[in-house]
Amino acid sequence: MTIPGWRHVYSGKVRDLYIPESESKLESSPTMLLVASDRVSAFDHVLSPGIPGKGELLTRLSLWWFNQLAEFPNHLLAAETPAEVAGRAMVVQTLDMIPVECVVRGYLVGSGWVEYQDSGTVCGIALPAGLSNGDRLPEPIFTPAYKAPLGEHDENISFDQTVELVGEDTAKELRDTSLAMFRRASAIAESKGLILADTKFEFGRDRDTGFLTLCDEVLTSDSSRYWDAATYAAGGSSRLHSFDKQIVRDWLVANWDKTGTPPELPAAIVEQTADRYRELISRLTE
Repeated sequence: MTIPGWRHVYSGKVRDLYIPESESKLESSPTMLLVASDRVSAFDHVLSPGIPGKGELLTRLSLWWFNQLAEFPNHLLAAETPAEVAGRAMVVQTLDMIPVECVVRGYLVGSGWVEYQDSGTVCGIALPAGLSNGDRLPEPIFTPAYKAPLGEHDENISFDQTVELVGEDTAKELRDTSLAMFRRASAIAESKGLILADTKFEFGRDRDTGFLTLCDEVLTSDSSRYWDAATYAAGGSSRLHSFDKQIVRDWLVANWDKTGTPPELPAAIVEQTADRYRELISRLTE
């Protein structure tokens, strides 16, 4: 996409990055335009078709959460976005990115549940015996992942491996900040009748001050699992009914062996996913 005054420099699984035309490269540009597309990814693959309106929904929710977590520095800049991408873009500060996805889990689910069944641990953290899929953990846990380059698989890592990657001080700061934000967000979600089961945060360093700074998306349906609190409390097979792309994951598990190119998503799956994204925003923000 051509955006007057901006030059495209990179496309990730979901987002596209632009820098001002006056800048020569991303590494030296003080600002960038972060555009959320309608692309949807799962199991480290970009799927087809996208989810109509998803970019706007994700941006709206991220902006709302950045405001709720205003006590934590973030990369947003007070600048108007171009009309061509209005509603699905943010002008942000360019940071020195930290190559760790800061995953926090309040409940045992997903890849954490898979590992727990094998070893009783999640990312090397020992958990109590006898837990079931979807159970609440005694305390939220920090379970980082190495953020792999586009086309490669993200990899769950231990805290010790995080220390090896970024140093002990930064690893502790990532952990403590992520847990504090998760607790704050969980309380807000709970007040809306929702459970925040898990999420991931991304951080960079302010190039002038060195401050740890929250960036990318935050607490969206793409980066988080939300459940309805009343449905969860009622128990049964539907208690983990998600407000996210779990619909897409479940369909892929049933219809794809995770080799080769993923199959095209049926129209019904696309529509159901979009409906869940919209419902989450309504529940949280209205």
